[in-house]
Amino acid sequence: MIRQSGYFLGPDPESPILRYLETTMPSCLALIVAAGSGSRFGGDLPKQYLTLAGRAVLARTVAAFQSHPQVTAVRVVINPAHRDLYDEAVAGLDLPPPVAGGATRQDSVRNGLEAAAEGGHDLVLIHDAARPLVDAASISAVINALAEVPAALAAASVSDTLKRADQDGAVAATVDRTALWRALTPQGFRFKDILKAHRDLAGLELTDDAAVAEKAGLPVRLVPTNPDNLKVTHAEDLARAEKIIMNELGDVRVGHGYDVHKFTEGDHIILCGLKVPHTHKLEGHSDADVGLHALTDAILGAIGAGDIGSHFPPTDERWRGADSGKFLQHAASLVTAKGGAIAHCDITVICERPKVGPHREAMVARVAELLAIAPDRVSVKATTTEGLGFTGRREGIAAMATCTVRLPWA
Repeated sequence: MIRQSGYFLGPDPESPILRYLETTMPSCLALIVAAGSGSRFGGDLPKQYLTLAGRAVLARTVAAFQSHPQVTAVRVVINPAHRDLYDEAVAGLDLPPPVAGGATRQDSVRNGLEAAAEGGHDLVLIHDAARPLVDAASISAVINALAEVPAALAAASVSDTLKRADQDGAVAATVDRTALWRALTPQGFRFKDILKAHRDLAGLELTDDAAVAEKAGLPVRLVPTNPDNLKVTHAEDLARAEKIIMNELGDVRVGHGYDVHKFTEGDHIILCGLKVPHTHKLEGHSDADVGLHALTDAILGAIGAGDIGSHFPPTDERWRGADSGKFLQHAASLVTAKGGAIAHCDITVICERPKVGPHREAMVARVAELLAIAPDRVSVKATTTEGLGFTGRREGIAAMATCTVRLPWA
């Protein structure tokens, strides 16, 4: 084992055991624990289903393990009452059916292990769904440590001075922090060992899986993790995580979109995702949402992915009368697939009527919802052409949009 500056770096890369494991490619399951209610975070949604830089926290966590070359399978443990939230969060990810969690975290993990018991896995990584920023190096370090020990966990050394308080809240003592570490996840185990430990120790309500291993007499190794491997527990944690993600996306792109639709007979228009009463409607193959069409083109332009017509041809009957929100979400999904995030979008509607002002806030909210970004990252505004041109003659509506996208450097 290598030690540097007081940190454990995992097994020696020349270890014959490690070389053997790397050669034989042991089967490694990542078990993502997402059955909690997230009560400390507050709000209506459990924290694992909240949006983080345009993608659900859970989806980011799952993707970190699915993309790791040493992880051969990923399974998620959820609260069955959250199945609809789960399905929406992981849409597009290739996952087996989720496992139903239990009354406690320990019960949930045991349920997940039992569900995977016949899978022939050699190793298992158990990870909190609310740690979406886990990096590949930390995952590798935990897996590689299992070449020499039956259990290992990602951990962070304690850097703050620690105080022990008495019952009145006064300082009773200063605690020596030299050998103290914070237990994080992933926590890795040889599958059969941790399954047996969980079965033998059911009902004890231990706080993490390393504690289960310790109680069962298994040696557990500490493996340093990236300091950004934070757990989303409070609202400020989510904000910090988003800032970290955005700071890592250094390839900034800006796209521009423009669209026009003419008026025809009708009693409302669809604009920026909303039904707005009017004396006419807009003519188009889909719902003719000129605002969302311009924004969709702006997003596609930012990532060099063609235009809306190449993805949704007007000659295709599937898109007749279609909700343009689907077009916008498709464009956003292409950004997500590249590992990027939408940083900001700005729509300008050009028309004499109807007035946009009374609907502006609702339009902003709807666009933000479709893109899964914060409303303060969306702008909707309107202008006229002072009676000039086809918009001035009230023959139709035009819209312009710009979108700023952040991508990882290729």
